[in-house]
Amino acid sequence: MKYSRVLVICVGVLASAGCASQKFQNKSVQHVDYATEISNTIMHKWPDSLTRLDGKSAGWSYDIGLYLDAISNVYARTGDQKYFDYIQRQMDRFLLPDGKIRYYSQESYNIDYVRNGKMMLYLYEKTGQQKYADAATYLRQQLYKHPRTSEGGFWHKKVYPHQMWLDGLYMGQPFYAHYSSQFNEPGNFDDVARQFILMEKNGRDNKTGLLHHAWDEKKEQKWADKVTGKSPNFWGRAMGWYGVALVDVLDYFPKDHPNRAELIAILNRYVEAAAKVQHPKNNLWYQVLDQAGREGNYPEASASSMFVYTMLKGSRLGYIPAEYKAIGLKGYDGLIKKFIVKGDDGHYHLNGTVMVSGLGGTPYRDGTFNYYISEPVIQDDPKGMGAFILAANERQLAGR
Repeated sequence: MKYSRVLVICVGVLASAGCASQKFQNKSVQHVDYATEISNTIMHKWPDSLTRLDGKSAGWSYDIGLYLDAISNVYARTGDQKYFDYIQRQMDRFLLPDGKIRYYSQESYNIDYVRNGKMMLYLYEKTGQQKYADAATYLRQQLYKHPRTSEGGFWHKKVYPHQMWLDGLYMGQPFYAHYSSQFNEPGNFDDVARQFILMEKNGRDNKTGLLHHAWDEKKEQKWADKVTGKSPNFWGRAMGWYGVALVDVLDYFPKDHPNRAELIAILNRYVEAAAKVQHPKNNLWYQVLDQAGREGNYPEASASSMFVYTMLKGSRLGYIPAEYKAIGLKGYDGLIKKFIVKGDDGHYHLNGTVMVSGLGGTPYRDGTFNYYISEPVIQDDPKGMGAFILAANERQLAGR
């Protein structure tokens, strides 16, 4: 199968206010708060809801939860009420009178759909309104029956049987941990920890320490190694999701829980491996992490942002050695130089995010290097913007 990489600069999958200028505005990170700037871009582009080029709603999409979570961090730092109001308005449109959620189906058993529950918990904590707790509980119910591997790992989706994906750790576990903390379900933390432990056990490469995108317990998928069940490559954003999930779960994980130390140890192994594949010249991370010099590979914005966020937050909270702050700061400077542009609309925009990368499905995605470099790269992808805001806000917290 032959693939060709598609690079899309000004036309993406989502509606845009206009094509951004390719001329980088040469302002240092000390003078521009890019976390607020990209948050403002999102609010300008999607004032009421995330929409696609055809004008239809993106539905109950996990990328909404990602960028709203990121904007909640900006609100916590700045206190600007417009950010909270935006979060609440975006989430309210999904609430139905019976406590259920528009565009969501429990029976699909898609771990992606649980992610936005974290924003319902956030709104419940901020407002005390029962409707948000009811929505979160409705999502929590999915996890009672969500299919699992023989060891207890959540399947990524019902349509992807017996598979754990790195992406799924981010989609499910921060919500699961937050809910368990909020509603006093301490027994769940064993289960939360189990997900990270199993994913590392079954997905980690012993030589590099990097994590494979996915693992098939039954070794049935064409992409799965017939001995290990691992997918063939290390996709940047997949590993990025795992790191963000780890540092966010630790916000809620009990200090005295016996597995907390193991999660922190996993995080330390993770950042050590990630630091080794940071490009020495541009300080970024590539679409396929361990093959930066291979033709067609490229630095990717969402993965780089996630590694920066994980390192800056992890070092700020003392989970990982202080040396990772410097690594994260270099990565952040690389993000600004490579990906941030100011458009003719007066807003800052983010280039360089791969729109999607997956495994299996129709047409079948085989997990090869050529597959990963074939997916479109677009401007202002909401996943990239959300990840970048997380990183940029941590940069502000890191001080001058």
